[in-house]
Amino acid sequence: MKKLFGKKSTKSDESKVDESKVGESKVGESKVGESKVEKVRVKETSLVDPDFNRKRLFKKGINRMADAKLEEACELFEQALRIDPSSVETLMKLGYARFHLDDHNEALRIYDKILDIDVTNPEVWNLKGLVHYEQKKYAKALGEVEKAIESDPTYGMAWYNKACFLSLLNQVPDSLEALKRSIEIDVKNARRSIRDFDFKNVRIEEGFKRIEEVVVLESVRQGYHTLGAIVWTTYLDRVDAETGLKKLIEKGLLVQNEKRDGFNKIPIYDLAPNVAERIGKERKGLFGITRKKLPRPIKNLKELSQAIQSAKEAIEEHDVQKTLDIFDEFTDTAKSGEQMIEMFLEQHREVRLWKIRLKDRGEDYLVNNKEKMLTLFDNIEVTITKKLRNAIV
Repeated sequence: MKKLFGKKSTKSDESKVDESKVGESKVGESKVGESKVEKVRVKETSLVDPDFNRKRLFKKGINRMADAKLEEACELFEQALRIDPSSVETLMKLGYARFHLDDHNEALRIYDKILDIDVTNPEVWNLKGLVHYEQKKYAKALGEVEKAIESDPTYGMAWYNKACFLSLLNQVPDSLEALKRSIEIDVKNARRSIRDFDFKNVRIEEGFKRIEEVVVLESVRQGYHTLGAIVWTTYLDRVDAETGLKKLIEKGLLVQNEKRDGFNKIPIYDLAPNVAERIGKERKGLFGITRKKLPRPIKNLKELSQAIQSAKEAIEEHDVQKTLDIFDEFTDTAKSGEQMIEMFLEQHREVRLWKIRLKDRGEDYLVNNKEKMLTLFDNIEVTITKKLRNAIV
């Protein structure tokens, strides 16, 4: 099963400030001078950003985690928490590190502290479930991921983990239903389930065979057209892959052709004509589960949320042109501009101003205003997430 949540660990020059003095100095005074300059720089930055020291410690902790130095990472996160004991992102990483150090009780204590701050945080409920999973307390784990789903019914990984726990508790029909829900949200969960030992109790079920068909279909959709390539990309046994291909052809989703390889002819498989359009028009999902059409306001919020993620990535990458292109999504009324004006008028004006400044000043302006931009989009995202949860529930 998927036991971990993804983390990006990028090396930051900021996190290496205290380790940058590696050159020998001919005169002792020069080292002192450098140290004073460094202290002045940190002090100036601290005045601009009162949260500077916590962020510096946090980033150093992330780098230690990337180097698998978990004990050191925990110490840095704990130092950061002395500055801001209620920092959810710091608590999350500390709990994550404690979990990987097999300090399960401490990890649970930290996750509970986060829930005291935000009881609707779905990721934390899911992580609590994983701690209980490691302890082989599957019923407790199931209860935690169900709370994650209550907080966010579109959280695909929580549905996937629920399917794992139900399988381990030998509740086969419910396990299959949860797995199908997870795949409806994120089709990559189908491929993930093929080699997941937690599903040993459900592999013989006909419903699981249909999941194998989805995996084969996605492999062809991604450009793998021969049996060997499909087996290699899906982890399916050759017999199961052949069975899946045969059923998909019978359903009219795939077509079989041939290509020459020397004196031999090799079967190749392609999507049937217009199959993507046909699937898109179906009222039911891949497993016969009726897809609910989202009301337009909810769809708009989802599109806005996706645009925010893209914007944050572009800002983090210091990519001026990409940032400008994505900012159009927030200012153009033919896109999400109207939604921004209705819900976030002040922020809409701010983004328009940033566009003008970015065109004039380029990367320097982006770097200098990076934290301000990220904070604005974080705040918008929090509001959107709350509205989506309420609307979907």
